[in-house]
Parts: sequence; C-alpha cells; structure tokens
Amino acid sequence: MSRKINLIATAAFGIESVVKDEIKKLGYEITEVENGKIRFTGPLEAIPRSNLWLRCADRVLLEIGRFKAVTFDELFEKTKALPWENYIPEDGEFPAAKITSVKSTLFSKSDGQRIVKKAVVERLKSKYHVDWFSENGGKYPIHIQILKDEVTLSIDTSGSGLNKRGYRQHGNEAPLKETISAALVYLSRWKPERVFLDPLCGSGTIVIEAAMIGKNIAPGLKREFVSESWDFIPKELWEQARQEAQEAINDKQFLLLGSDVDPDALKQARINAELAGVSDYVAFQKLPVQAVETKKRYGVIITNPPYGERIGEEKEIQRLYRDMGKVFRSLGDWSYFVITGYERFEKYFGEPSTKNRKLYNGDIKTHLYQYYGPLPPRKRKPIEEFAKVENTNE
Repeated sequence: MSRKINLIATAAFGIESVVKDEIKKLGYEITEVENGKIRFTGPLEAIPRSNLWLRCADRVLLEIGRFKAVTFDELFEKTKALPWENYIPEDGEFPAAKITSVKSTLFSKSDGQRIVKKAVVERLKSKYHVDWFSENGGKYPIHIQILKDEVTLSIDTSGSGLNKRGYRQHGNEAPLKETISAALVYLSRWKPERVFLDPLCGSGTIVIEAAMIGKNIAPGLKREFVSESWDFIPKELWEQARQEAQEAINDKQFLLLGSDVDPDALKQARINAELAGVSDYVAFQKLPVQAVETKKRYGVIITNPPYGERIGEEKEIQRLYRDMGKVFRSLGDWSYFVITGYERFEKYFGEPSTKNRKLYNGDIKTHLYQYYGPLPPRKRKPIEEFAKVENTNE
C-alpha cells in the first residue's frame, strides 16, 4: 500500500477556511475545499497527527474511492472494485455507518448502505477466500457520501466526533460545540498576551478552548480514536504523534476570564477546566454581563448568549442584547465576537458588525457577529538590541 493517503476533514459549514489553515500548519497538501469538507493528502502518520491536532474539524475520513453512480448496480460494481483489503483485515468490523445523499439519483439511504456493505463483503470474500466474516476485530466504519451522483467512500478514522475532547462531562443547555468554540478563538486573532473574557460563559467551553490554544495543548491528547487499533497503522506512529503533542505544550502564563449568573454552570465550568488540564489558566466568577467593566486595553470578548427560542423570552433577550451593546462599547479598543441564532441581534445590540459569518452549530443556524478593534501596538525592541544588530554589520 502506498504511504501517501487521501484524507477528508469534515467541518461545520462556515469554518472550512479555518480547518484548511489548520491542515496546512500540520504540513499536509490541500487538494480540494468544498462545503463541509476539506480534502488533503499526506503520509500514513497524517491519520494520528490530524486526529490529535485538528481543533475545528468534525472528523477525519480516509478516502477509499470516488466515482459516479446513477444506478445501484453501478454503486455495487464500483464499490467492489476498490481495494478494501488494503485497509480492512479479515476479522475487521466494517459497518456502513453513515450515508448522505444530496441532489442525487440514488436517494434511498437504506438501500445505499445495504449495497455498499454487500459490495465490500464480496470484495473481501474474494481476497481472503472465506465465505463469512466474524467482524470481531477492530472497527472500520464506512461513510458514504453521494452528492450530485458522485459517490465518495471513506473509512472514519476518528470514531466519536473530534469535538469530544474528553473534558466536558456535562454542559449547560444548548452548548456550543468545542470545534466551533475553537474556530471562534482563531477568528478573533486572540493571543495569550491579550486579555480574554466570555461574560456569558455557561459551562466554560469557549474559555477552555482558548486556554488549550494558548498552551498549545493538542485537543485529542486525552481521548482515543477508532483507528488506533487498525492493523495497517504501526503502533509507533501513534506513540510518536502523542509524544510530539505532549512535548509541544508550552510554558506560557496567562489568565482567561469567564463570568455568568448561573452558579451551577460556573461549577461545571471549573470541573471542565480541571479535566482539560487548564484550571491554572482560567478563572470563573458569578457576575451579570451588565456589571462587566475594566480598564484593561485591547482585550477580546467571545461569547455565545441565549438565542431566545422559547416563547416569552424574546423581550428578555432583546434587553440582554441592548445591555451587551452598551457594556461592550464602553470598553473602547476591545474586540468582541458574538455568536447567536437571533436574526435581529445587530438591531438590539445597537451597532453593525465589521463582519458577519454564517455558521452551523449542529443543526442550528447561527451568525458570528465580528467587531474588530485595533490590535495592541507592537513592543519596540530596546535600543541595545538595535545597536547589537548594527554592530554585526560593521
């Protein structure tokens, strides 16, 4: 089997560019960017490294093949022609785990799953010379994507979604996914030397994700992945990737702040921070957003306020957004980023956003309203440093 493999990072609509940048930083070649997925290539170790490091992707899929199919016979024959035996061992468990079909002739999902499973079975029968598979070994979940009659077949390397970092045992109501929270931090241009605040922090996901970014803690370091048990990936590749991630954690010191009026949510935020290994870098306090004030400059606010989806809540939400607008604008040169599903946010917040990005948090359509303040001035090098540079040129 060739050492170079084709991978797909799936992502929530609206953050594909963020995931693309993450993949490029890992050193892998981007081959295609589509709605909800980024295709890239890399060596075999790209499977453990991308699973451990991608903060904003939903899953990493190993692409087995792409082809056009408008009949189930075509789907069967072209699926059977793919080299499944290069990946799935004789005792492997290979369910047709997930299928999507959009604007395609083959719209029956149950039939599509059945046909793909049957085709893979027939292929493996001919290669392993057996008539039956126990499927009691490692798991190789097959994903089927059909878009405009183009079929993409892949194997899920992640298992549970990459948002499952292992630290959030319980969340507050309608929590923001960890992957989206991390994307918001990247989009905000926040750096550890800047003040950071989430004044409606709930169970602390945004603050914790920012702290993990600040410390360069790989988001997958404390969890397991389905592909760790795969026969064709040497164990040492996973060991090396985890060792690399452990050694990459930096010694930067900073303190991120979260506040909320719900004491139960704050209690959970502190537990989550402890589980994430960032409790020394975050602080949570009981405080209404209306009471937020500071003389600190060039800070960053990222927050996910209530959307007012329940009957009778709208007036309360409108009042909250008005208060947020007054408080945030009083902070002068701060930048603030608000993600909400409430369509009239800007009207009640009292200020049009610099940018407005549509994002999906699961099935919920939201908008990220971005208000960019000035960046902190760069620190000038001491005169002695310039003198040293000049002396070296003499």
